[in-house]
Amino acid sequence: MSLENELLARSESKCELCNATDDLKPYEVPPTSHGSADQCVLLCDTCLNQIENPDTMDVNHWRSLNDTMWSQIPAVQVMVWRMLTRLRTEGWPQDLLEMLYLDEETLQWAQATGEGQSEEDTVTHRDSNGTLLEAGDSVTLIKDLNVKGGGFTAKRGTIVRNISLVADNPEHIEGRVSGQQIVILTQFVKKA
Repeated sequence: MSLENELLARSESKCELCNATDDLKPYEVPPTSHGSADQCVLLCDTCLNQIENPDTMDVNHWRSLNDTMWSQIPAVQVMVWRMLTRLRTEGWPQDLLEMLYLDEETLQWAQATGEGQSEEDTVTHRDSNGTLLEAGDSVTLIKDLNVKGGGFTAKRGTIVRNISLVADNPEHIEGRVSGQQIVILTQFVKKA
């Protein structure tokens, strides 16, 4: 059975967010890895356009979430949570969000795109020059660093490749120097 046919059967040929019956298309709920029916929802053109172009949002179109929020399908629950979160300043979506229950795994999926986080909630890592650092970047040490417990000094000018970010601390990154994984303060690196 094709993905579209599987979604049509599951949704009874209705948009899984607003119950419209015209122009239905599968939508992979980001971030997805394999595009199975479990990670997709069936959406009408109106819902799809408003999800992909938030500035065209028609708040009244989303009042149907009052009914669809009770779906038992995790992908639908994720999209309902994300849309209610986007609209929460309107008042009524906040009330629905307070009633919506998602298990821990589904909530993590819903939050995976950063929806609902304000900029001050998001941890950002910046080098000594204020340049944004991302996981996988390469950085250069701008100072000799005595590596505690490592028994060596990481020399100025050393390039640290494929860094990882410490999720809860914007001042720390991790990288491999002289074969050892170490924590480095962002104030002592510049993006290569």
